[in-house]
Amino acid sequence: MRHRVGGSSTLGRRTKHRLALVQNLATDLLRYERLTTTQAKARETRGLVEKMITKGKHGTLHDRRQVLSVLTDAGVVRKLFDELAPRYADRPGGYTRLLRLMPRPGDAAPMAMLELV
Repeated sequence: MRHRVGGSSTLGRRTKHRLALVQNLATDLLRYERLTTTQAKARETRGLVEKMITKGKHGTLHDRRQVLSVLTDAGVVRKLFDELAPRYADRPGGYTRLLRLMPRPGDAAPMAMLELV
């Protein structure tokens, strides 16, 4: 049985490609604080970003190294620990907002904007 197993969408990619895609999207979301992509990619990215912000709130060296192993830019990790984590210090979760947009004109894929609250 697959009780409470999240992130089940493969996004039509193999494992390494999918993990690299989600890591890059998470890095860009933390860098620009807003991201426009398909709904499926936004849903996959949201969970990873929530975990990274929670690790940033703890702020230990171990958490910083774990975040560095996931995100692809050390400057973004610095921003996460110095700017974003203090912003959400008193918030118990729910750091992202997912807004649905109009479908993409080329292939009518459902689009969404993922942003930090």
